[in-house]
Amino acid sequence: MNTVFTQKEIGEPGELGIAAQKYMKAGKLVPDDVMVNLIASELAGLKTSPWLLDGFPRTRPQAEAVHQHEKLDLVLSLEVPDEVIIDRIKGRWTHLPSGRIYHTEFNPPQVSGVDDVTGEQLVQREDDKPESVKQRLDQYAVNTGPLKGFYRDLGILQEFHGTESNEIWPRVHNYLKSHLTALSGPF
Repeated sequence: MNTVFTQKEIGEPGELGIAAQKYMKAGKLVPDDVMVNLIASELAGLKTSPWLLDGFPRTRPQAEAVHQHEKLDLVLSLEVPDEVIIDRIKGRWTHLPSGRIYHTEFNPPQVSGVDDVTGEQLVQREDDKPESVKQRLDQYAVNTGPLKGFYRDLGILQEFHGTESNEIWPRVHNYLKSHLTALSGPF
């Protein structure tokens, strides 16, 4: 949910939102200290409500900084083999003017390589090409290895292995149902 927090803060920018906006407008990653302070300020207002962070923290230093502000009850990691992720993403083709996304296996266009609505050519974005995906996954592994180690040492990491959503989700759901019920009542 960090995206929601960030977008809210940026939509009504305070000091942290203005700082984050500066980096995003320049096409840069928002530095850890700005992100952590942005998230921590939002979480401080949610003391009596449950909350979820999705995709944040992404590195061990971010996790350690967040831990100084808020203690997490649980961390879930969905473990999908790189080959499966690469195979899924490499089939994605986009109609750039509209943003429509097709997939050669899951949502193919009526005519291969052609947008169903306009008849214009579809393109495979650079970041959807197998070599780009592999490079991102390698960097992800470098960052998340120490991150998962941090949460494993705290005893709050739960990993779910699989290759498809309908394989992983039932296990995640059952775990959350039992874990959250134990913490705060029915899920």
